Amino acid sequence: MNQIKENILAHIQIYQQNPLKVITLIVDILIVVFLAYHILKIFKESRALQLIKGIAFLIVATWLSDLLNLHILNYILSAVMNWGVILLIIIFQPEIRRALEQLGTNKYTQLFGMDKDIATKTKEDIYKVAIAATELAKSKTGALIVIERDIQIKDIISTGVELNSDVSPQLLVNIFVPNTPLHDGAVVISGNKIVAAACMLPLASDKDIAKELGTRHRAAIGISKESDSIAVVVSEETGKISVAKDGTLIADVREDVLKKILISNIVTKRFPEKEENHNNWLNNIAMFFKNLKNKQNNKEDN
Repeated sequence: MNQIKENILAHIQIYQQNPLKVITLIVDILIVVFLAYHILKIFKESRALQLIKGIAFLIVATWLSDLLNLHILNYILSAVMNWGVILLIIIFQPEIRRALEQLGTNKYTQLFGMDKDIATKTKEDIYKVAIAATELAKSKTGALIVIERDIQIKDIISTGVELNSDVSPQLLVNIFVPNTPLHDGAVVISGNKIVAAACMLPLASDKDIAKELGTRHRAAIGISKESDSIAVVVSEETGKISVAKDGTLIADVREDVLKKILISNIVTKRFPEKEENHNNWLNNIAMFFKNLKNKQNNKEDN
């Protein structure tokens, strides 16, 4: 214990003499916590998590046996820990491989700006929704797709069947195939995910909509009035695509017009500041290299 106290005091003195090392220590701790959190997240709900608990127990037991001078137990546990690295590689082989594979996925590369940001991902999802709506319109398959914006509609989502799937045209088209379990009701897209299907929406009153329009259109207008969500409707009778936003219905839109409406209201209005900052950042980098080049040219001329 005296040795531990001496080591702690020595480190404190080092940090007092060089305050900049405190920043390095904080960064070091944050990185370790970040990595530990994501490793545990990968191992969650698998047999690996139980093994990690067992390894943690062995580490604590080894430390306690040394502290309490239990020499025989400490020798056995230390011998087990010495072979622990090899055992870990053998036991955790599938999990280690999966973790290394995930290092290259969007989830991690986004943190370093190496992959698509959320605005780009949202724009891609809009294109997928437009493709699905066009396919459904061709076959006159009724559909209702709600895209959540700033106001959350968890009460609506809770009325449906949870999916939590990536947005894809194939899945959206398949959901609305007639006489299938999920075709009746609305699909809700939130946070770049198809979070639920077969959701029940509030209906707009008779005075708010023309009599010739059906339940899907009333539901689309209803949800757009009660929240800032945007609803895409495909008519089962005519095969026409409509968009409901802010309590109004834009009827009979083409695929390109649908994309423009959704991008304007979902991407442009939600991420203008981010896109502007991104452009300013790129402009600043370009200006820096331009000034650097001008300085080099001036030196050569002198």
